[in-house]
Amino acid sequence: MDSASQDINLNSPNKGVLSDFMTDVPVDPGVVHRTPAVEGLTEVEEEELRAELAKVEEEIVTLRQVLAAKERHCGELKRRLGLSTLGELKQNLSRSWHDVQVSTAYKKTQETLSQAGQKTSAALSTMGSAISRKLGDMRNSATFKSFEDRVGTIKSKVVGGRENGSDNLPSSPGSGDQTLPDHAPF
Repeated sequence: MDSASQDINLNSPNKGVLSDFMTDVPVDPGVVHRTPAVEGLTEVEEEELRAELAKVEEEIVTLRQVLAAKERHCGELKRRLGLSTLGELKQNLSRSWHDVQVSTAYKKTQETLSQAGQKTSAALSTMGSAISRKLGDMRNSATFKSFEDRVGTIKSKVVGGRENGSDNLPSSPGSGDQTLPDHAPF
């Protein structure tokens, strides 16, 4: 393929294919509009640079063709080996995660969080013990015992009256001789 007929956009779907609007037209070197030579360059040096430029552009085209062929061959080998893009991505992520885990920053962070967790656990345990102790102290206080006795008295009056068969609770009119359930709410 002629280097002038190649599409140089590597992302183009027409890579290396002539476009419909392009045609091979011979160009007379005398007709080509030349830009003025850069100051300090002679015509001979300019011609040498243009020749070198043409050679480098031709090498670039060749290298693109070789690269495209190598990429196709690589893709074919991966397909035959059963390697997929997703598998490669998983492998890369796994490798990256391993690299993170062995990094000193990760280890220091993990150690710091572990120590913070231990300290938090100890603080919560201490706080739970203190709350439990305070509740025990409160239960043994005179105020609580007085409250507990009053509740016990009320309970015995409510439940005791039912157990004896006499209903001390006022009954609503029309309730008849319906009895209350035998289980107590306290």
